[in-house]
Amino acid sequence: MKQYIDLFKTLSDETRLRIMVLLSEKELCVCQIEAALDLPQTKVSRHLTVLRYAGLAKDRRDGLWVYYSLAEPKNKVEENLFECFRECLRKEKSFRADLTNMKKCIARPLEVIAEMVRKS
Repeated sequence: MKQYIDLFKTLSDETRLRIMVLLSEKELCVCQIEAALDLPQTKVSRHLTVLRYAGLAKDRRDGLWVYYSLAEPKNKVEENLFECFRECLRKEKSFRADLTNMKKCIARPLEVIAEMVRKS
């Protein structure tokens, strides 16, 4: 029971939920998440750490870049939640705006996105 309580506590934060919806679409670099959500790097990194610690997201390093994606679901509940991120929440107005921003970001080179978020 505690694992489910912890899972839903982790997802009860708006920023983490927004990040999960983005990651349900594709693997993203931290700077792409920052730009898509228009949030500072410190806030994005803090929430990504919480998601990673909860086992919902995983990271990989590629040179200077750190990429995040959804972790493999550990049980049927997580599997259903991840499916909900992909199919249900993405249709909500606020999440659609994030996804639109994300698509603009991934169309640009990472160096451009990183410079853009560094200046904001």
